[in-house]
Amino acid sequence: MVDKKPDAKSKADPQNHRTIDRVTQILEEVVYHPGMTFVELVRALGAAKSTVHGFIRGLVAKGWLYEDQHRFYLGPAVYGLTLASGHIRAGLVTNEDLAALYKETGVTVFLGVQAGDHLIYVAEAGNDDVVSFQARSNIRRTLLITAGGKALLAARPPAECESYLRRRSADEAELVDKFLAEFEQIKKTRIATNLVRGGVRFGIATTVHNRSGEAVASVTLVGSPADLQPRLQKLSKVLIRHVDLWSQRSMSPREAI
Repeated sequence: MVDKKPDAKSKADPQNHRTIDRVTQILEEVVYHPGMTFVELVRALGAAKSTVHGFIRGLVAKGWLYEDQHRFYLGPAVYGLTLASGHIRAGLVTNEDLAALYKETGVTVFLGVQAGDHLIYVAEAGNDDVVSFQARSNIRRTLLITAGGKALLAARPPAECESYLRRRSADEAELVDKFLAEFEQIKKTRIATNLVRGGVRFGIATTVHNRSGEAVASVTLVGSPADLQPRLQKLSKVLIRHVDLWSQRSMSPREAI
């Protein structure tokens, strides 16, 4: 029997990959140094500007990074994975905020953010096991199939909203028509609704704004239609009251919320 050399590696051993190494290094740099600029990331990686630019644009598009005033922070997709793993993070909207909303309404609460063309749930409070499991099983969903997504889309500048709708495929034409029919009501009331999971769950959502008035997240109440629909007006008022209190806070950007 011939012994392997100490430094020999089998095919089953982990292997470094240059692209993966660079992408993970970008994420790690931003984790430990939030707010890094493009030039600082190029210097840290020691790679060509065009290469780093391509990686960063891809990570921003998928929500793994977030750009604010030409500085980069960890994006919402990371927290979608955190939710999927069963752990809840705190941010501009805290766990205590969501718990207080759940306590007053008795309805499961989801905090979501937009990442590219998708809504990602990043935190929750409540006891709806069916919806919680689905949220963890599918961290990305298009904006038009959720109340939170529709609320965020309606809050976008008109040009951005129109651009998003134009990018929809033919398969989503019915969803686009439905959103356009609801658009004025969403703008007027600040509330979007959605019937989900074949009609067994009903969502009521609004947006959380920062102090500049920009919609940065959505908050959705999800429960049975029989429970929520008769209380729509009351729950909507409670929801808006809570998010308006959160929106008065001020904090330096570290993440995408």
